[in-house]
Amino acid sequence: MTDLPKAYNPHEVEDRLYKSWEEKGYFSAKPDPKKRPYSIVIPPPNITGILHMGHALNNTIQDILIRFKRMQGFEAEWMPGTDHAGIATQNVVERKLAKEGMKRQDLGREKFVEEVWKWRSEYGSTIIRQLKKLGCSCDWSRTRFTMDEGLSDAVLEVFTRLYEKGLIYRGNYIINWCPRCQTALSDEESQHKDVDGMLYYIKYPIKAAGQGAPDHVVVATTRPETMLGDVAIAVNPKDKRYKALKGKAVILPLLDRELKVVFDPLVDTKFGTGALKVTPAHDPVDFELARKHGLEQINVMNDDATMNSVAGDYDGMDRFEAREAILEDLKELGLFIKSEPHRHAVGHCYRCHTMVEPRLSPQWFVRMKPLAKPAIDAVKKKKIKFYPARWTKVYLDWMVNIRDWCISRQIWWGHRIPVYYCKQCTATPQDQISNAKDQKKGIIVSKTRPEKCPDCGSIDIEQDPDVLDTWFSSWLWPFSTFGWPEDTPELKYFYPTDSLVTAQEIIFFWVARMIMAGIEFAGDIPFKNVYIHGTVRDITGTKMSKSLGNVIDPLDMIERYGTDALRFSIISITAQGQDVFLSEGKFELGRNFANKIWNAARFILMNLKAEETGADLCVFFRSQELSLPERWILSRLYSTLDYVTKCLDAYKFNEAANSIYEFIWHEFCDWYIEIAKVSLTDKSSQIILYKVLEKSLRMLHPFMPFITEEVWQRLPHKGDGAGSIVVERWPHIQKEMISADAERAMRKVIDIVTAIRNIRSVWGIEPQRQIESIVNIHNKEDEKFLTESAVFIKRLARISDIKIGKFPKPKNAAFAVVSGLEVYVPLEGLIDIEKERARLKKEEDAVAGEIKAISGRLKDKNFTSKAPEDVVKKQRLRKEELEIKLKKLKENVEDI
Repeated sequence: MTDLPKAYNPHEVEDRLYKSWEEKGYFSAKPDPKKRPYSIVIPPPNITGILHMGHALNNTIQDILIRFKRMQGFEAEWMPGTDHAGIATQNVVERKLAKEGMKRQDLGREKFVEEVWKWRSEYGSTIIRQLKKLGCSCDWSRTRFTMDEGLSDAVLEVFTRLYEKGLIYRGNYIINWCPRCQTALSDEESQHKDVDGMLYYIKYPIKAAGQGAPDHVVVATTRPETMLGDVAIAVNPKDKRYKALKGKAVILPLLDRELKVVFDPLVDTKFGTGALKVTPAHDPVDFELARKHGLEQINVMNDDATMNSVAGDYDGMDRFEAREAILEDLKELGLFIKSEPHRHAVGHCYRCHTMVEPRLSPQWFVRMKPLAKPAIDAVKKKKIKFYPARWTKVYLDWMVNIRDWCISRQIWWGHRIPVYYCKQCTATPQDQISNAKDQKKGIIVSKTRPEKCPDCGSIDIEQDPDVLDTWFSSWLWPFSTFGWPEDTPELKYFYPTDSLVTAQEIIFFWVARMIMAGIEFAGDIPFKNVYIHGTVRDITGTKMSKSLGNVIDPLDMIERYGTDALRFSIISITAQGQDVFLSEGKFELGRNFANKIWNAARFILMNLKAEETGADLCVFFRSQELSLPERWILSRLYSTLDYVTKCLDAYKFNEAANSIYEFIWHEFCDWYIEIAKVSLTDKSSQIILYKVLEKSLRMLHPFMPFITEEVWQRLPHKGDGAGSIVVERWPHIQKEMISADAERAMRKVIDIVTAIRNIRSVWGIEPQRQIESIVNIHNKEDEKFLTESAVFIKRLARISDIKIGKFPKPKNAAFAVVSGLEVYVPLEGLIDIEKERARLKKEEDAVAGEIKAISGRLKDKNFTSKAPEDVVKKQRLRKEELEIKLKKLKENVEDI
């Protein structure tokens, strides 16, 4: 047989094998009526992205699924691609220009977009190369980009359909505005964070208050700079404190503008003073109040969050600079009362983390309620299932309360909104508020630029300057990638897709929207199952972040430990839907497992006779009288395979991984291979060693693709050659070989050997020294299989003789009860009995003394109340450990 090198070198193996897989087209899929389809669409990473641990976890899970299904005989399609990431990519290119002393405005829109395409050509595929390094078996021949010609056509098609259906409209509403990116954001893109702020109490003079009546009303606000846009003061009609304000007007400090007083039940009487300043252009609640009461809307800020000309003397100041100036001026006028700390949630841009400004702005919106209803029904009727199931409620709660989606962005990189304005028929685009039911003249929604205005015939036409939200292309991803709106063979065959693997933070950004879009445009749900994995955190539980410096780079871990080690390690510690707590040391598990597999395979190959490996295992099993260890290892193989298959179907990846680990490392390597060394040249041992190794490699392949392929290629195979484990079939579960009796019996053998090894360790008996053992049995069945297994027990436990039967307890013997059997090891002649008794008694006294000291400490209220909680907890755990140790010491003393 071909020998394996002494040590496994992943760096020599991984690139070579991956290149071979790509060249042979193993990852490509196409419609095949003879096979069942299985498809996944990748959550498209941003072209600005580089591989991080979240990507590593997400894509390893997808690769496990796709390799598993490919081996099960499905036509497995993993559709890859990248997202154009409008805001993020524009920011990157703008920073690049800034280093050259330029702004995008210096280039103009067309030239700037050209620069972005150049950047994408040079850097946009970095994440793809890194995914290949991770071993991802995507169908790279189909790689898509959200601004590909076909996908762009799908975006335009969807916009026009929604517009014609009355589900897209342009409206002047409060939106989330990022002053840094200078664009609108959707509600989901404005991530709320609790911040420490201040609540400022300000006097608003009452006009013509009258003698003896209050001359002012006090308003509490967190943003004094917006008061310059106030149009009213609102109070609750049930609030008796403000009954005197009925019919009165209030004067806006600093600008002396007259403000109305409105009474509305929406005003919270418990917040601040119960009197609310109404600033419709800068607050969503105030905006609704203004619409309800017919109040005007005054915007006091520019796009970059500096104050505009309406702000009077504060014109040109940054919003926070203006805040300080306003407070100082109010103090001089005697209108500032006090400030107090106030912790509250504030929106931040999900891209640049700048504090978002609520702002009145004309934007394009999608009416979401009509689209949400069928998407809610699909999940309620379990056409789509979430794993873990708890995310179903999160999804439904959000969908039931869904708000219209702001889809326009004031940037240059992205899909341009397909709306055109005739300058002869309409005013500027910013002044238009229209929808399909109330369409104004000269507004044309078209996938292509119209030659002339259909209303007046003018050719003086301009396109809306805004682009669509990046997610507007991403929500079409499951079907646009397969050629929609064309009715392609791929779309018919692979859609709906089967599984979506994603993170919790984009359930609303992406998952929910894809479900709505799939049902609305492709006529069916986009996927059947949604697996939501947890967040990767450091060992302290803190989310990994570059700014915190706690990031572990997956490429560094691949360089250090190998790809398989990274993949297996992160999956084995990731329970379904739970967050992952990661440290570099965790990857040693995967590396050590790879080395264990390599060494076991190397030993087997060195001793394998090729002519003995071609036997049919089922025929062999039925025709031979196999020993207990042989029946046991075959049963454990197929029991494990059955469990792993069920786990993968249920998205329990860590349970599958840990089950494989337990079987290969502990059962196959630690026990069966050691047992087989007694009869290594026997045909029976040869066949079973080969078959178990070969099937174990196939079972492990989705998790550790490189080492399994490298070993599998070295095994003798029937036919023209080894081919590839990538396209081998998933092992068939042979139910007839699963034997609960064999597993139960072998468990007793293992427990006996383990007990004898433990006795050696406790009593300090040298490993090479031969000893005797006695096993007390209680039924004939135990006697039969133990007698048959005596040769294995003697070899593995290093004992010269074993007596099996019914015997009285020997004098001065170590004792253990395992699986209902009593195991004795006579100690006479092996140890100095009196010396050991004295040593144990001394140790027993020392342990008892430490327990007493800790018990006293834990009873001391000064200690338990003042010491840190973790210190007290460690003391309690230490006491428990010592009590277990003391019990064991007493048992050992009794034994002798």
